[in-house]
Amino acid sequence: MARGKVQLRRIENPVHRQVTFCKRRAGLLKKAKELSVLCDAEIGLVIFSAQGKLYELTTKGTMQGLIERYMNYTREAEPEAVTQARPLDAKEETNVLKQEIDKLQKGIRYLFGGGLGTMKMDELHVLEKNLETWIYHVRSMKMNIMLQEIQALRDKEGTLKAANKYLHDMVVENTSVTNFDPFATDPLYPLIIQDGGFQF
Repeated sequence: MARGKVQLRRIENPVHRQVTFCKRRAGLLKKAKELSVLCDAEIGLVIFSAQGKLYELTTKGTMQGLIERYMNYTREAEPEAVTQARPLDAKEETNVLKQEIDKLQKGIRYLFGGGLGTMKMDELHVLEKNLETWIYHVRSMKMNIMLQEIQALRDKEGTLKAANKYLHDMVVENTSVTNFDPFATDPLYPLIIQDGGFQF
């Protein structure tokens, strides 16, 4: 029996998200090991959870050695990128930032229907990347705020529990010290209420 299609979007329930993360992470690590054994490939895998916990796998050697090998390979493969990595002066940096701002403003106008014509493919890629970054930051801020609110509520709960225990202990202590007999009215002087006033 074939499984149904899974929608690729963020799981909102944190418990389901954590369970899915653990299962998928285990499956990914298993597949990487199998690929390494079957094809004699050198594999390095790094996973950071949403909480910032690190999971890594290297099939041969160490992760540091694999990263150094990767860095050497990319330096040899892209010498132009290395030469362009020099620091920009203030004027060049200003121009780069202006171009980025223009692209973002154009993307915003396009999203709200005010853009003229259509956007080019590279502009759409930049817009998509920026939107993903913004969504990631918004979700991170939302999670931080929610965690702070949860912590504040836990602190408040602890304070209220401590106050409740203190008051409960005071009530128990006062009841044990002053053990009053139940109040009884004197049958010779009954309490009579007439016209809103007390009368004996």
